[in-house]
Amino acid sequence: MTKYSYDLHIHSCLSPCADDDMTPANIAGMAAVSGLMLLALTDHNTCKNCPAFFKACKAYGIVPIAGMELTTSEEIHMVCLFPTLEDAMNFDSEIDKHRMKVKNKKEIFGNQLIMDSEDNVIGEEENLLIFATDLAIDDAYALVKKFGGAAYPAHIDRESNGIIAILGNMPTEPEFRFVEYNDAENEAEYTEKYGLHGKGKLVCSDAHNLWSINEAVNFIEIDDEPYSSDRVRRQFIGMLG
Repeated sequence: MTKYSYDLHIHSCLSPCADDDMTPANIAGMAAVSGLMLLALTDHNTCKNCPAFFKACKAYGIVPIAGMELTTSEEIHMVCLFPTLEDAMNFDSEIDKHRMKVKNKKEIFGNQLIMDSEDNVIGEEENLLIFATDLAIDDAYALVKKFGGAAYPAHIDRESNGIIAILGNMPTEPEFRFVEYNDAENEAEYTEKYGLHGKGKLVCSDAHNLWSINEAVNFIEIDDEPYSSDRVRRQFIGMLG
């Protein structure tokens, strides 16, 4: 087993609420400086910057994971991670059918930039990404599983779009194996108050700017022998359930 430092909740310049300098290359570079080994890109309701992210991470020796922060119809944020880039892009195409198509007003909400791995803008997402999809949490979870991925509720210790803030508790279905905290110090309180004993814990930044990406302070053990980045991803997604 190898200990991997991680940050698994990061937004690129494709998310309208993220800084424009959150390019895939800049994210990978900052993560390398911070000593991170396992990194996931999780833009709002899209995976379209994941291909560039994969190339950028590989240039720095970081294991990339393609993901998405999906907004359910209940306005709950759920992190969705996939074992392969192909799985993530197929999931992206399916989620596109469930999004509300309203044109982005970038002067109000911000740019939604699609990049290549060398920081060139190759396109823009026309429709605003931050609206809720029409998928209830049970249906969204089932769809992630259908495409080979794993999912867990994002930042459960926050009021904004946190599953506990919205529902009042942690539902028994879907049976999430892991939950994400924004602040590790909240784990004991939430575990006791909401009966989260036995659930795995991930602590991630939800970074929308470069200086918010986590340092190498959170670790997860992964069986990576014989080593390959593909094995690391598949083993990790398997652990998440």
